Amino acid sequence: MTDLLLRNARPWTPGEPLAITDIAITNGRIATPAGDAAQVIDLDGAIVLPGFVDAHCHLDKTMFGGPWTPNTGGRTLEGRIRNGEGRREELGLPNPDYAANLLSAMVSHGTTHVRSHIDIDPEVGLGGVEAVREAAARLAGKVDVELVAFPQGGLLTRPGTAELLEAALKDGVEVIGGLDPAGFDRDPAGQLDLVFGLAERYGAKIDVHLHDQGLLGAWEYELIIQRTKATGLAGRVTISHAYAMGGLEPDHQRRIAEGLRDAGVAMITCAVGGAPVIPVRLMDEVGARLAVGNDGIRDLWTPYGDGDLLRKVNQVAFRDRLVADEEIELALAAGTHGGASVLGLEGYGLAIGCNADLVAVDADAPAEAVVSVPQRKLVVKGGNVVAHNGTIIG
Repeated sequence: MTDLLLRNARPWTPGEPLAITDIAITNGRIATPAGDAAQVIDLDGAIVLPGFVDAHCHLDKTMFGGPWTPNTGGRTLEGRIRNGEGRREELGLPNPDYAANLLSAMVSHGTTHVRSHIDIDPEVGLGGVEAVREAAARLAGKVDVELVAFPQGGLLTRPGTAELLEAALKDGVEVIGGLDPAGFDRDPAGQLDLVFGLAERYGAKIDVHLHDQGLLGAWEYELIIQRTKATGLAGRVTISHAYAMGGLEPDHQRRIAEGLRDAGVAMITCAVGGAPVIPVRLMDEVGARLAVGNDGIRDLWTPYGDGDLLRKVNQVAFRDRLVADEEIELALAAGTHGGASVLGLEGYGLAIGCNADLVAVDADAPAEAVVSVPQRKLVVKGGNVVAHNGTIIG
């Protein structure tokens, strides 16, 4: 017997035309319709997308749903880092209630998987890990959360941080993070030795924040590509932000993109402020993996954001001047299949046998959904309806 039958749906798969069909869900997976259905929902021609994957956010930093807090972080990287650390105690951060508020908003917008960087330093210890795990537990069954042990305040320059990162991995955190190995830690070889060494020792994935721009950033990409090949960690390494990529000359961009593809290194773009966006069309053309994340949301770094990954996909498409439907769909693919690839999700998609994590939107075309950012009509996680018309169920 079918558990849930979605009638008159138009499932979207990148590169394939839309067509009206029924989607059957049995035991949490998309199945071939069989027999009666326990629950039937008529989508009336709505487009069905696989659940959104927010591949880069900071749940431990958010004040989502809390009182308005004016931003005092300034515009420099170091200034924002020090401001964020300096006001944590005053504002009660990290806070599981705020993190749960944000996760709830994400669920209502159709996000089914999240990767969150968690600040690790001698002052906060593993407090952020505990807070975000508590928040994720409250939303269990509605969204899956993967954690990154992130040395936001520096790694080599912050005594005791390396030991805490290792403690986080021992405690089950899935990803080890890095931060501007050259521009912030000023020892790229030393930081990458440590990060890749911990990843190898604990079977962890790697996600490096890389804000450094120009040729310095490009050189760091090459270092990461080389390390990935040398350690055999293809498919497990990601460069977040990668601002330099969007500002390089076209030939240089292509060489980097091809190097990423060959080494199995992905990039994540968040369309932050005026920073360059990773070139979406080029990444697709050469077959390099690209994902999308919201980055900071209503925190001490930025007062903006609502947790809607589709809105962030819209910003990526706009910033990268994607105008043809097929181009806009590349950004949508990065916010869905691209993120799933980065997180290593198995059974992702809308094919028979895939996990039933999906979101329905009213739009004539996928590109229109990206441009108009409509309210989510239905969100399904693990075969269960978890949100309807922007409201969480249960």
